[in-house]
Amino acid sequence: MNVPANLFYTEEHEWVLFEGNTATIGITDFAQEQLDELVYVEVDTVGEKLDRNEVFGTVEAVKTTSDLFMPVAGKVIEFNSALDENDGDNPTLVNEDAYGKGWIVKVELDDPADREGLLDAEAYGKLIS
Repeated sequence: MNVPANLFYTEEHEWVLFEGNTATIGITDFAQEQLDELVYVEVDTVGEKLDRNEVFGTVEAVKTTSDLFMPVAGKVIEFNSALDENDGDNPTLVNEDAYGKGWIVKVELDDPADREGLLDAEAYGKLIS
Protein backbone atom coordinates (compact mmCIF):
# COMPACT_ATOMS: atom_id res chain seq x y z
CA MET A 1 0.00 0.00 0.00
CA ASN A 2 1.32 3.42 -0.96
CA VAL A 3 1.72 5.77 2.04
CA PRO A 4 3.94 8.76 1.09
CA ALA A 5 6.11 9.97 3.97
CA ASN A 6 5.63 13.69 3.16
CA LEU A 7 1.88 13.63 3.86
CA PHE A 8 -0.29 13.61 6.97
CA TYR A 9 -3.32 11.34 7.36
CA THR A 10 -6.62 10.93 9.20
CA GLU A 11 -8.27 7.84 10.61
CA GLU A 12 -11.05 8.50 8.06
CA HIS A 13 -8.47 7.98 5.27
CA GLU A 14 -7.96 11.53 4.03
CA TRP A 15 -4.44 12.79 3.33
CA VAL A 16 -3.08 16.32 3.72
CA LEU A 17 -0.16 18.06 2.05
CA PHE A 18 0.86 21.27 3.82
CA GLU A 19 2.38 24.02 1.68
CA GLY A 20 2.70 27.29 3.59
CA ASN A 21 -0.81 28.54 4.40
CA THR A 22 -2.47 26.05 2.04
CA ALA A 23 -3.37 22.40 2.46
CA THR A 24 -4.16 20.04 -0.40
CA ILE A 25 -6.52 17.24 0.62
CA GLY A 26 -7.51 13.94 -0.96
CA ILE A 27 -8.37 10.38 -0.03
CA THR A 28 -5.70 7.78 0.50
CA ASP A 29 -4.70 4.95 -1.78
CA PHE A 30 -6.17 2.58 0.81
CA ALA A 31 -9.53 4.41 0.74
CA GLN A 32 -9.81 4.47 -3.04
CA GLU A 33 -8.96 0.77 -3.16
CA GLN A 34 -11.65 -0.03 -0.58
CA LEU A 35 -14.23 2.06 -2.43
CA ASP A 36 -13.28 0.61 -5.82
CA GLU A 37 -13.98 2.63 -8.97
CA LEU A 38 -15.24 6.12 -8.21
CA VAL A 39 -18.06 7.39 -10.39
CA TYR A 40 -18.64 10.81 -8.81
CA VAL A 41 -16.91 13.31 -6.54
CA GLU A 42 -19.07 16.11 -5.16
CA VAL A 43 -17.76 19.17 -3.36
CA ASP A 44 -20.13 22.09 -2.95
CA THR A 45 -18.28 23.78 -0.09
CA VAL A 46 -15.88 25.93 -2.17
CA GLY A 47 -15.75 29.35 -0.56
CA GLU A 48 -16.96 28.04 2.81
CA LYS A 49 -15.00 28.11 6.03
CA LEU A 50 -15.19 24.72 7.75
CA ASP A 51 -14.03 23.34 11.07
CA ARG A 52 -12.01 20.19 11.45
CA ASN A 53 -14.12 17.03 11.00
CA GLU A 54 -16.95 18.80 9.13
CA VAL A 55 -18.12 17.15 5.91
CA PHE A 56 -16.71 18.96 2.88
CA GLY A 57 -17.98 16.64 0.15
CA THR A 58 -18.75 13.08 -0.89
CA VAL A 59 -17.30 10.40 -3.11
CA GLU A 60 -19.55 7.91 -4.83
CA ALA A 61 -18.40 4.51 -5.98
CA VAL A 62 -20.38 1.84 -7.79
CA LYS A 63 -21.59 0.28 -4.53
CA THR A 64 -21.41 3.05 -1.91
CA THR A 65 -21.21 6.74 -1.08
CA SER A 66 -18.82 8.12 1.55
CA ASP A 67 -18.55 11.51 3.20
CA LEU A 68 -15.29 13.44 3.08
CA PHE A 69 -14.21 15.03 6.36
CA MET A 70 -12.04 18.14 6.81
CA PRO A 71 -8.78 17.12 8.46
CA VAL A 72 -7.94 20.78 9.23
CA ALA A 73 -9.90 23.98 9.82
CA GLY A 74 -9.99 26.49 7.00
CA LYS A 75 -11.65 27.88 3.90
CA VAL A 76 -12.13 25.61 0.89
CA ILE A 77 -10.57 27.62 -1.93
CA GLU A 78 -10.48 25.13 -4.80
CA PHE A 79 -12.05 21.89 -6.02
CA ASN A 80 -9.99 19.83 -8.47
CA SER A 81 -11.67 20.74 -11.76
CA ALA A 82 -10.49 17.49 -13.38
CA LEU A 83 -12.88 15.65 -11.03
CA ASP A 84 -15.78 18.08 -11.45
CA GLU A 85 -18.67 16.90 -13.61
CA ASN A 86 -18.92 20.43 -15.02
CA ASP A 87 -15.29 20.46 -16.20
CA GLY A 88 -13.06 17.40 -16.55
CA ASP A 89 -15.50 14.87 -15.08
CA ASN A 90 -12.92 12.19 -14.43
CA PRO A 91 -13.41 10.93 -10.85
CA THR A 92 -11.32 7.84 -11.64
CA LEU A 93 -8.25 10.09 -11.37
CA VAL A 94 -8.59 9.45 -7.63
CA ASN A 95 -8.26 5.71 -8.32
CA GLU A 96 -5.39 6.18 -10.76
CA ASP A 97 -3.33 8.77 -8.83
CA ALA A 98 -4.75 9.32 -5.34
CA TYR A 99 -1.78 11.39 -4.15
CA GLY A 100 -1.23 13.38 -7.34
CA LYS A 101 -3.77 14.24 -10.04
CA GLY A 102 -6.55 12.81 -7.86
CA TRP A 103 -6.36 15.48 -5.14
CA ILE A 104 -9.80 16.77 -4.17
CA VAL A 105 -9.65 20.23 -2.55
CA LYS A 106 -7.27 22.98 -1.52
CA VAL A 107 -7.86 24.78 1.75
CA GLU A 108 -6.60 28.09 3.11
CA LEU A 109 -5.62 27.15 6.65
CA ASP A 110 -6.91 28.92 9.74
CA ASP A 111 -3.65 27.91 11.42
CA PRO A 112 -0.66 26.74 9.31
CA ALA A 113 0.51 24.65 12.29
CA ASP A 114 -2.78 22.69 12.29
CA ARG A 115 -1.16 19.24 12.22
CA GLU A 116 -2.04 18.21 15.74
CA GLY A 117 -4.14 15.09 15.75
CA LEU A 118 -3.10 14.00 12.27
CA LEU A 119 -1.17 10.80 11.67
CA ASP A 120 2.26 10.63 10.09
CA ALA A 121 2.97 8.01 7.42
CA GLU A 122 4.25 5.45 9.93
CA ALA A 123 1.18 5.72 12.16
CA TYR A 124 -1.19 5.60 9.18
CA GLY A 125 0.64 2.57 7.80
CA LYS A 126 0.06 0.78 11.11
CA LEU A 127 -3.61 1.78 11.07
CA ILE A 128 -4.26 0.17 7.70
CA SER A 129 -2.10 -2.91 8.12
